[in-house]
Amino acid sequence: MNQKIIGFIGGGNMGSAIIGGLISSGLSDKEHIIAADKTQAAVNRLKETFGIQTSTENIEVSSLADILFLAVKPNMFPTVIPEIRHHLKESSIIVSIAAGQSLEKIEDLFEHPIKLVRAMPNTPALVGASMSALCGNDHVSEEELHEVKQLFDSFGESEIISESLMDAVVGVSGSSPAYVYMFIEAMADAAVADGMPRSQAYKFAAQSVLGSAKMVLETGKHPGELKDMVCSPGGTTIEAVAVLEQMGLRTAVIEAQRACSQKSKDMSK
Repeated sequence: MNQKIIGFIGGGNMGSAIIGGLISSGLSDKEHIIAADKTQAAVNRLKETFGIQTSTENIEVSSLADILFLAVKPNMFPTVIPEIRHHLKESSIIVSIAAGQSLEKIEDLFEHPIKLVRAMPNTPALVGASMSALCGNDHVSEEELHEVKQLFDSFGESEIISESLMDAVVGVSGSSPAYVYMFIEAMADAAVADGMPRSQAYKFAAQSVLGSAKMVLETGKHPGELKDMVCSPGGTTIEAVAVLEQMGLRTAVIEAQRACSQKSKDMSK
């Protein structure tokens, strides 16, 4: 992987997170990564932060990259893709990380056969803890798809899925860090109301969420079983759980997540 040129069009939060993950994991090095952004300020930031090659020209990056990440907003695809579509290496693999942009929709914009992987990471990539989903088109071999998976595994965990599940992925992992941050903030607010300093409240709340997630992943137990283990008869936890049920926590989460997935479906039309 070290000898392949990995290009990025777009160097915002997600593009930067991926670049940082690739370098810190040793899967690639700064000499083999090149990124383009539309502003000189963004280019300077990427160069100063990572020491990688940079450019303000998308064509330069697309013509050099063996694996090219499209790390721009979905509404930029109709502008960016026509600009670069005739300046790709013949064997290059295109990786899209945009929500609501189907393989077919992206293929249509390129107007000629390409090797394309659609991916959905999330912002915990910034701390090496992303959850990403991947699917490839018919021109991507199994070996090439697993090669791209290696890149995503360098800054978290990833799974290869059917494209039909990608909208569900947007709801359950792509956008869900925002829901979790709201939950942590609310927990901290309650602790502050009970007299705890805010900095401590955030630490207690965030570490509890982190530890609980780790319990789910490492024990293999059903979340409901783990919840029951905390709820002693007549105790404090079951009192809190009863209030959460009364206030409709589960329904709120399910409805919010499904609205998120539906928005992703609408964007792909």
